[in-house]
Parts: sequence; C-alpha cells; structure tokens
Amino acid sequence: MDLNSKIVIIGAGIFGLSTAHKLASEGYKNILVLDRHVPPTPDASSNDINRIIRFDYGDADYLAVAREAFELWSRSPRYEGIFVPTPIIVTCTKGTSGSVYFNRTTSQLTRAGIPWTPLESAAAAHAVLPQLTGPLAAAPFEGYYNPNCGWADAAKTVAQLRDDCLDMGVSFVGGAAGTVTGFETTGGGSKGGGKIKAARTVAGDVVRGDFFILTAGAWSSSLVSMYNSVLATGQVLAYIRLTEDEVRKYENLPIYLNLSTGWFNFPPHKDTRLLKAAIHGRGYTRRPGASDVAARADTTTTTTTTTTGTIMRSIYSTPPAKPPHGRRIDYAPPDGEARLRAGLREILPELADRPFERTGVCWYTDTPSGDFLMDYHPDHPNLFVGGSGSGHAFKFTPVLGKYMSLGIKKQLPPNLAQKWRFHTEYADKGMSVFLGDGSRDGPERRELRQDERAGLDNAPRGKL
Repeated sequence: MDLNSKIVIIGAGIFGLSTAHKLASEGYKNILVLDRHVPPTPDASSNDINRIIRFDYGDADYLAVAREAFELWSRSPRYEGIFVPTPIIVTCTKGTSGSVYFNRTTSQLTRAGIPWTPLESAAAAHAVLPQLTGPLAAAPFEGYYNPNCGWADAAKTVAQLRDDCLDMGVSFVGGAAGTVTGFETTGGGSKGGGKIKAARTVAGDVVRGDFFILTAGAWSSSLVSMYNSVLATGQVLAYIRLTEDEVRKYENLPIYLNLSTGWFNFPPHKDTRLLKAAIHGRGYTRRPGASDVAARADTTTTTTTTTTGTIMRSIYSTPPAKPPHGRRIDYAPPDGEARLRAGLREILPELADRPFERTGVCWYTDTPSGDFLMDYHPDHPNLFVGGSGSGHAFKFTPVLGKYMSLGIKKQLPPNLAQKWRFHTEYADKGMSVFLGDGSRDGPERRELRQDERAGLDNAPRGKL
C-alpha cells in the first residue's frame, strides 16, 4: 500500500474514523469512508452523550495503553469541552466473578504504581462521596476509589474526528450508497477468498479500491466470514431527565461501577440535562431473521461466502437491520429495565421510580476473550479488520489510530499483535467460547424473546 493507494474504510465509528485520521496524517491521499449514515451514526456503539474514560484494568497491556490514552484525554487541549474529570467508585460483592476481576484490577493498579483508596464497607464509600444516598453494592461489600477517571462526550468526540478527517481530505459516503452489503473478490479457495476488488452497496454501486479496512462493529460478520471470532450482544441503557436544580444537585456525582451486576452511571450531562445509567454485562443476543436476510438479499453473489444461507449460519447474533434514519430506538427488554432501576435504588433511590426519558440497547462487538481485533483477514490479503471493542474501546480513542496504523504495517508490539490477532480456531464452536475477560458479571447472556425482538425492531425512535 503506497500513499496513492485507494483505501476504502467500511464503518465510520471510532475505529474507522481514528484510522482514517491517522492514515491521512501520514500522507495517504485517497481515503474513502462508507457508512449507512454520516457520523455520528445514530446506532453506532461509539455515539452517545458520554463514555467512561479510565485505565482500571485487570490486564497489564490494556492498563498501559488506556493510561496512554487517558493522559491525552486529560491534558490535550484537543479534548477541552469534551473530557470531564470525574472520580470513580468501583464496587462488587465478594464471592462473585466480579470480585475476581476487582482483585485483578487493584493488583495491576498497585503493580503500575497507581494510587487507589480501598473502601472496605458501604459506610466508607458514603464517607468519601456522600452524594451516593443508596445502600450500594450488596454485602459482603468491596470497593475502591480512584480520582483518576472521567468521562467524554461521545457524540462530540466523533463529530470532532469526522471534521478533522474532512479537513485532511478524507471522503465520506452515507445513505444507501454508503451501506455496504458485501464484497467482490478475485476468488480462490473453497471459502471464496482472494483479494477484494470492490465493495457493493444497497444502492447497487460498486466501490473499487486497492486496500480495504473493515471497522463495521456489530455488523462486520454480515460482510465477511469472521470464523465465530465476534458476537453482537445488546446492552441496556436508560436516561433520566433532570431539572436544572437536580443537575446542580448531582453535578458532583461520581461514576459508580458495580462489577458484580454490571451497573454503572454517569454524572448529569449538562447540555441535555440527562443522567445516564447502563449495564455492562453479558447482554442479549438476537439471531438473524427473515428481515435481516432480506436486507442483505443481494449478497448471495458478491460476498466472500458462497450463499446468503452460509452467511446466516455463521452469525449467531446481529443488530436490527432497519436503518435508523437519524434516530435512536426507544426500547429495552423488561428485565433489563428492571436491572437499571435496581442500580438506581443502589445509589440514588430517590430516582429509581422516575419514568425514563428513553431506554435503548447498545450493540457491543464481543470477542471470546474480550480482546480487540486488529489484524488481516485470513482469506483476503488486502482486508484489514479492526474493532471488536467488547464494550471497552472508546476510552482508547486518542491512540486507536496509532495502533491501527501499526497493525496495518505489521509493526504492533509482539504482545499486542498476539492479543489482537484474528482468531480462526473458534469456527464451529458456537457461542459457548464467548467468555470475556471476567469484567462482566450479572445474569447469563440470553437470546431475546420474540416479543422483545418485536419491541426492539419496531420500537419508536426519538432524538436525544
């Protein structure tokens, strides 16, 4: 790939935009980004009012890279008005799997020389942050306090990256002409491999290129065979509308994360007067149905797999295929909404029964180990696959482009190249291999029921 190569990036989320920006800064002159929507894409996992920025990890590699990113979030003028320093309280119930990850994390923080304050009881947590009026995590309680944390306005981050890309000459195509349904390849082998010649779109366009980068998140496995290395899981979230007085009352609210339930919250988002809560758990799956097949009806002859049936058998879960048209779904499964309210009772019981302004489902792209994916596709030598954020990638935004570029050049540090490699050994092993990194506790992952699918697929849509 030389500086004049035509680079086609499929997916304008945080991985795609970061990569486009980095490559443009390195002098690549012909970069095109395709997506269903001009970023920020409404239903992308990277687009929302806020995301946690921290480096609390039970893994030394992620702690180091996240800390590198945190330094940029907190010190670079680029993120003024986007990043907000906010302390975090991490809690769990001893004896749960969340407690195991809790201990791994505090061990890594200590090893890295990062100070943290243990909280041996809920009373100790209340003493540090009296804004938390509820009983906190169930006994036997375990927790710690870390002032080195914060949150970022996700939509502003994405919009800034988009504008920076435009300033550097990156091109964007959205709508039907930007909605990729599959690839044309040179062929070769029983899996229909070979170099990719072009991407095909809903509009019927054939977008040719020299080098392709797939950063389509939860939709990636509908475009190429991912060898069961990714799984789309839905995670619930909700927003509460606050009064101006309440925004002032809760403005010093910490980020609170319960590793045993997956529940977490943010302080109020002043621009919208919304307080957001969410679940970082094992989530829901949504098996592809007839509407999803119809949405990709033209993929039978152009994708790297042999038939639409082959594609569908290799996908265990997918987000709804219906385009968002600039709006967000307002729906969460009933048990997910109940978990959100239980979390509110845990920290702010006075808000637990208030009607939600909106609920939603955020689609993660999980890997079996919870690791990212930055590697070449095994069947297509000019296709680089990036993403699989597993619900924890946004915090790496300031450095994602750097590491994606290193991966494309095959210059990643050996430890990261091994961690972020494309796995083919999970093919045909089903969803049981998706165990994660131990950070997501709570109820077991489950398939959405038919009534829940209907609610999700046909839910009203509204703007935040």
